[in-house]
This record gives sequence, structure tokens and C-alpha cells, in this order.
Amino acid sequence: MADAAAPKTAAAPAKSAPQKALEKLGLRRDIDLALHLPLRYEDETRLVPVAALRDGAAAQVEGVVSECRVLQRPRRQLVVTLHDGQAALTLRFLHFYPSQQKAWALGRRLRVRGEVRGGFLGLEMVHPAVRIVEPGEPLPTALTPVYPTSAQLPQAYLRKAVASGLARADLAELLPPGLAPPGLMPLREALQFLHHPPPEAGSETLEDRAHPAWQRLKFDELLAQQLSQLQARRAREAQRAPSFAAPAGGLPERLLAALPFGLTAAQRRVGEEIAADLARARPMQRLLQGDVGAGKTVVAALAAAVVIEAGWQCALMAPTEILAEQHLRKLVGWLEPLGVRVAWLSGSRKGRTRREMLEQVASGAAALVVGTHAVIQEQVVFARLGLAVIDEQHRFGVQQRLALRAKLADAPGPARDGPPLEPHTLMMSATPIPRTLAMTLFADLDISTIDELPPGRTPVVTKLFADSRRDAVVARIRDEVAQGRQVYWVCPLIDESETLDLQNATATHQQLCEALPGVLVGLLHGRMPAAEKAAVMSLFAGGQMAVLVATTVIEVGVDVPNASLMVVEHAERFGLSQLHQLRGRVGRGAQASVCVLLYGSPLSDAAKARLKAMLETHDGFEIARRDLEIRGPGEFLGARQSGAPLLRFADLTLDEALVRQARAVAGRLLAEHPQLAERQVARWLGARAEYLKA
Repeated sequence: MADAAAPKTAAAPAKSAPQKALEKLGLRRDIDLALHLPLRYEDETRLVPVAALRDGAAAQVEGVVSECRVLQRPRRQLVVTLHDGQAALTLRFLHFYPSQQKAWALGRRLRVRGEVRGGFLGLEMVHPAVRIVEPGEPLPTALTPVYPTSAQLPQAYLRKAVASGLARADLAELLPPGLAPPGLMPLREALQFLHHPPPEAGSETLEDRAHPAWQRLKFDELLAQQLSQLQARRAREAQRAPSFAAPAGGLPERLLAALPFGLTAAQRRVGEEIAADLARARPMQRLLQGDVGAGKTVVAALAAAVVIEAGWQCALMAPTEILAEQHLRKLVGWLEPLGVRVAWLSGSRKGRTRREMLEQVASGAAALVVGTHAVIQEQVVFARLGLAVIDEQHRFGVQQRLALRAKLADAPGPARDGPPLEPHTLMMSATPIPRTLAMTLFADLDISTIDELPPGRTPVVTKLFADSRRDAVVARIRDEVAQGRQVYWVCPLIDESETLDLQNATATHQQLCEALPGVLVGLLHGRMPAAEKAAVMSLFAGGQMAVLVATTVIEVGVDVPNASLMVVEHAERFGLSQLHQLRGRVGRGAQASVCVLLYGSPLSDAAKARLKAMLETHDGFEIARRDLEIRGPGEFLGARQSGAPLLRFADLTLDEALVRQARAVAGRLLAEHPQLAERQVARWLGARAEYLKA
């Protein structure tokens, strides 16, 4: 007898288009739906008599259909006449379905909401929202939410989904008595209010986010974020790293003695903080921040010297080849005379030279490796990577930083006892992190700040010029060149087209060549071959080239002390921190320097605020604070939190007091009630919390 056929597993039911759209919006869990808050509200709690309607006002009306017909001229349209017993209102639909004409038949009672306008036959509404109702059907008692959605997700479907999610979601209070700040509104009550506010709540109360319901959501969001960062710190402290202690008379001291300048007090202080981290057997995760020209590279070189002295390797990764080459020149000049071999890895290095560099890295002969993204390519194998230095860290994503840290675990050699070793990580940024951002989205890092510029740096005078005064700017360039000075002219980045960038820079280069006969004017942009870029920079750095026209590839790192004038074309297109970085390319020598910001009209409010800030302050921390106000945290995060949620409800420029409260509660909750802390993070961040730990 034949075996009976095995029962087939029932296929999962296909998801509808609205279900797929929900998932695309990230609304997978009940709590996701409960936390999906309205963009705005519509007041459907009141009916306005047709006779009381006013032109231009939004209103809700109820009445009976007295006429419903299709007109063909001037264009096909459905016209419905609605009568409320006192007066009539015309409803006009330029786009409609035959089913609507059938549904809105004579005698049908409709409740409509829309904007009233004067028409040829009296007051009318064009494409109002329409609902069929029964006589005496009650009005809503709360404002109607309008949610962020997509074309595949109708508001009616989304409202039902959110209401169901809100009813089912686990909104149990996770803060034990004594930990919650006083006066905190219960979470379920806060969400119920924000999804279905009473009519008397008022739009201002709901929009300014100062209501206790908003304060509760902001606090919980910040608490989850702080807990996630604390968990990341704990996880890192459980990892192992090689420990390094600098012996007396070793490479760090010899490097200090060989430098042609002395360190500032701030450089010495942060150097000691980094040295203390390197001496511990857990991975350093430190952000070294300092204004443009504060001297971060030499601090990184001293950290590298500690690691190299112990027989380990250091890697320095920079986002652009020009910046990486700048670091290379400095580090080679400082360390090679002391017997340190430095390897150079970049995308442009090919063939035999590249193979030789890879061999030096793999064998450990190269103690210091400098490069771009090429440093993290699969074929790059380190013998003993002890320290990873990442410059302009916000330019790199989570996966890129993790790939560099994994180079130690991937290193060949005998099996190690215990968890794999992690290299120490030092990240550098010339964009200072505002205090509230440091307390939130960078709370997992230790932060060192160089808050003092080296002596001899002269303040840069900033001037605004309308684009119509280009001739005056060119005349100023002529004067600077005549005095033996050098000039940058930076062309803007046009996001839509790299070709337009190139055309703009090329045209400006041609114009300056014609306006400055006998002056060597160079051109530098991202699409040039590496060798050509290096040749141009060499001429400019050596003083043979007087004027350099460039795109923003010279934003960071380029150091030419003789350059005394920076012209930024269409400065209104640049971010505030980017303008501050560009301004920092001049004023690096003893002579007075000027940064000219050329702008086109009309200016947006944000552009006016950026240019005003550039005129008013040279303080990088004040610049960063204003940039946070103008552009939000994305400017500072860059790719750092790739895939992670930015704060949805809290505003880092307004909610510093809530940030402090959340920080204080997070430490106690994690220490005293770790399971409740885990539930808080899962509720707010779900699986996305992992991004915050990279």
C-alpha cells in the first residue's frame, strides 16, 4: 500500500498593499503603531449650517443630496447639491468614479468637510471629504488625526490600524516609583491624548510640543536612547584590547623632542587622556574634537608612537585622498627620521607598489599605515593592529568603522584565549559637537577637546560680498598675489550634477586665468586623476601656484601657511560647519587673512542665518551650536548612525533639561532594574538599537 501523502504546509496568506505599506513605514509592532503620531488634526466635532459658511474657511456640513449629475462642460465633472434644510451647497468633483455618483444618490445623507469658496452658483466645495451617515449619527468627540502616510495607505485604513495598535500595545509603566521625574503623565494617557485630543485642546497646544503629553514622549524617547548608549559602553567595557604603557625615553618622548614646536596645554591634556585609555586592557573609543587648526594630528601621532613602541601597528584612515596625503606628509616628516616605516594605501595606488605596501602591512614591517577607504579592503591584512585612527569620523558609516576594527580579529597568528582582542579607536573631528548632542547621540564615546589654538594663528576677517561685486574680489586677489600671497577660490557643490560642478569650476578657472595674466592659476576637483591632483597640490603647497580654484575637496586638512585669502563662491549653498572648515584653510601663517563669502540672491532664511553666524563668531563651538539649531543633528552625525533613528520627538536645541533628566534616570534604571531598562529600549528602538552600539 502506498504511503499516504504528507500534509502540505499551508502557505502564509499574501499581504495586502496597505499591509505592505505599513511595514514600509516601519509599522510592524503594536507599539510602532501606538508611537506613530499625527502630523495634524481635523476638527470634525462640529457642524456648521450652510447659511453660516464663509468664503475661504474650512468647515464641516451635513445635509441631504437634492441633485447629483454629471456635467460635460467646460470639462467632465460630478456636481452634487447638498441641502441642510435651510440652504444649499454645491459639491464639485473633477475626478470621480461612477460608484461615487451611485453612492451619493438623491435623498442620501452626507457629512462633508472642505474649504468653502465662492462659485458661479453660490458657495461650493471642490473635492471635499465625504462620508455617508445615518440621520442622528453622533459627531466625533475628539479631533480627527491625520497621520504621515503613503499613497498605498489610505488615512481611514491607517487610523483603524493605529487605533488597534494603541489598544493592544503593552504600555505598562517601566519606571519604578522614585525614579520617574515628578509630574510625569502616564504613557497610555499621553498617547491617548495625542491620538485623539479633545476639541478644546487647540492647535497651538498640540503643535508647540510643550503639553505634558509631549513631554512624556520626549522623556521616554531620550531615556531609551540614553539606555542604549549606556548598554553600548558596558558591552565595550566587557571586550579586551591590548594595553600599552609608554616607557620613559621611548618613541613618544623622542617624537616630542624632535618636533619643531611645543605642544599647547590643551594638546598635552588630551594626550594624557588618550595615553590613559591606551594603558587599559579594554578598547578605547574616544572622539578627539578641536577647532580647525587646533593640532589634532600631532596628538594622534603621539598616540600612534605609544602603540608602535610596544611593537604594534597603527592605521589612520581619512575620507579623501588629499586629506590622507596631508596626514602622510606630516607623519612621515615626524616619524620616519625616528625609524618608523610608514605605508601609504589609496585607491590610486596600483600594481607592484601596492603589493609591496600590502606585504609590509601583513608582515608588520610597516608600523603606521595611512590611507583612505583602501585601508579597510579585504586584501589588507595587518600583523598586529593596536590602534585605529579615523579622521573626520562623521564621513564614515558604521560598517566602514567596524571593518577597520575587525582587522585585529582577522589578523593571522596563534589562537588567543578569551574573547578576541579589539583595537583601540581614536576618532577625530574638526566640527565640535554641541553639548546636547554630546550628551545624547555621542554619549557612548569618551570625548577629548582641544580648546586652544597654537600660538601664532591670526584671526581670519570674514566679509560678505554680493555676487555682483566679483570684480572687486578679483582686484583683491590681484593685490594679494602682488604681495607674494596665495589664494583659494572654492566653487560650490551642486548635488544634482557632478558635471555642473565641473563646468562651474572650469569656467571660474578660465575667467581667473584671463583676469590674472602672468599668474599661475590651478584647478582641482574630485574627478581628476590622483597623480594630477597631487601635482596641483604640490605646486600650490610649494608656492609656485598663486591661485587655486577648487571644489570642496580642499575643505579639510590642506595646510598652506602662505594662503591669506579664501573666496567661497555661492556661499549660501554651503552648510555652516562646512563654511567654518573652509575659512580655516587660511590664517595658518603669521599674516592677516580674509575669507570672502560671495552670495547670490535671493537668500533663504536659513542661508541668512548661516552667513550672519559666520560674520559674528569664529568660535567653532558656537558655530556648531548654531548649526544644530539651523540644520538639526544630521550635520554632525553624517553617516555615523547610518540606519539608526534620529530623535523623532525630542528637540536637542530646546529639550536640554529633559536630556539631563533622562541621563540621570538611565544610569539608575540600568544599574537597579536592568530588565526594565531592556524593555524600555526594545519598546522605543527595537532592533534598531544595535546601530547605536557601533
